[in-house]
Formats: sequence, C-alpha cells, structure tokens
Amino acid sequence: MDIEFRDVKDSYIRFVVSEANPQKINAIRRTLVSDVPKMSVNSVEFHLGPIMGEDGTEYESVTPLFDEIIAHRLGLVPLPTYLDEFNFRNECTCKGEGCPNCTVMYSLNKKGPCTVYSGDLEPLGSEKYRVKDEFIPIVKLGPKQAVLVYATAELGRGKQHAKFQAVQAPGYRYYPSVRFNYEKLDVEKFDTGCCPEGILEKRDSRIVVTDIEKCTLCKACVDAAPRGAVEVTGDETKFVMQFETDGSLTASQALIKSLEILEKGSSDLLEKLKAL
Repeated sequence: MDIEFRDVKDSYIRFVVSEANPQKINAIRRTLVSDVPKMSVNSVEFHLGPIMGEDGTEYESVTPLFDEIIAHRLGLVPLPTYLDEFNFRNECTCKGEGCPNCTVMYSLNKKGPCTVYSGDLEPLGSEKYRVKDEFIPIVKLGPKQAVLVYATAELGRGKQHAKFQAVQAPGYRYYPSVRFNYEKLDVEKFDTGCCPEGILEKRDSRIVVTDIEKCTLCKACVDAAPRGAVEVTGDETKFVMQFETDGSLTASQALIKSLEILEKGSSDLLEKLKAL
C-alpha cells in the first residue's frame, strides 16, 4: 500500500491509500475504532457526608444527578493519553492493584452554586495529564451542594467500552472519477450547482472538477444530466480515508498505533502458521 497525506491536524487526518482493497482499508477502520487504546476514567469514589468550605460553610454532598450518571460522564471525558508510559492494568507488574505505571488519579472538588466542568478535574501528579477540553459540563450544583470525588483512569480499548474509543467517525470511499460525454451534454444548460460539494465549474465550454477528492460519489451530477452524459465511478484499488479523534490522542498517533497493532497481529498469526 502507498499512503499520501492530504490534511493532517492534531485531531483530524485525511489521506489517500493506493494499491489496496476494501478488506485492508476496513481492517484499518475497525482497528482504529476497537483496538487503539486510550486513557479513560474507569472507577470513581464519591465522598459522602458534609463537606466544609474554606470559610467554614457546611455543604451537603448531594447533586441533582445520581452518582452513576456523574461517573458515566466522567468516563466519557477525553483524557491525555501517553501510550508509551502506561501498561494495561491487567498486564501491569502490580497485578491489577493500580500503580503509577498503569493508572492516573484525578480529584474533583467543587462547591455550589456553579456548573462543574471537565476542566475541574485535577490530576494528582503531572500537569500534562490535565484535561485539554476544559468546558465539557458534568453537573450543575445548587446552593449548599458540593461534590468531592476521586477518579481513577486506566488504559482500555474501544471494544470494551465506548469511553475507550479514541477515534470518531472513521470513514473511507473509493477514489472518485468523473467523466463527461460532451456529445450528450449541453454545457450551457447543465447546472453545476447540482453538486452538493460545489466542485463543478464551467470553463471554456467544458465542465471542470475543481477538487476530485471532495467528490462523495453521490451521483447528483449524473441525475442532473441526460442519460449517459456524466459518468461517476470509483477506483476499487484507491481510497480516500479520513477520521478524527476526541483529543486524547492525535490523529497521527492513532493511525500509527492502528498499523502497529495490525502488523503485530499479522506477525503473530504468521508465526503460529509456521509452527504447524
């Protein structure tokens, strides 16, 4: 396979893959969704009873939401993930007890009235573990209400739970090709506005596709023209693929990790077959 990158940002990537087939591309897509690991809150300990403020005011440890709902929301907050620094908890030398090599601790201590946001999660350790997306609302506290929790984050995979899914909306399509038969197409009468992506223009009595990779193969242009005047096809050996992440990993990190996982799985299978 040959990969050409078109648009690379922190949380978004778009690239073209040549000399491939749907099976290989779909394997990458499925691995991105289900096997690339990320950090996420997996257990939350709630403090019960009265909570004293710095001014001596007593707050009640209650919120408008059930504890389970708050824990669920905390689990869905994207946390910075450093894959090279952590082990899976069940594979760690601590034998699942939890240690700095497999878990990150966070505290949340807020008193009402206020709205509690993801940015209120305080990492008990390095500041690099602080949540980057700080304005995800968790719960709204009323007067004399407070919440004090300790959350433990660990590595997991999307196939275990959606909260461990770092990649969102991965998709791919055949590389498009648009051809015009000018014997059947009246350029003056053809409406280039029929394309929902806006990539058709009239130039010198011809129809020009300004950005072929934006074509979604919807065939709206085929429907807008006489039969046989426009042909839209996809190259079954070339694909445009794109996806974004929730910010826990960069798009490049997620893609690299997915390819490493596929490579390791293939190597392990090959070794077992050789041993038969």
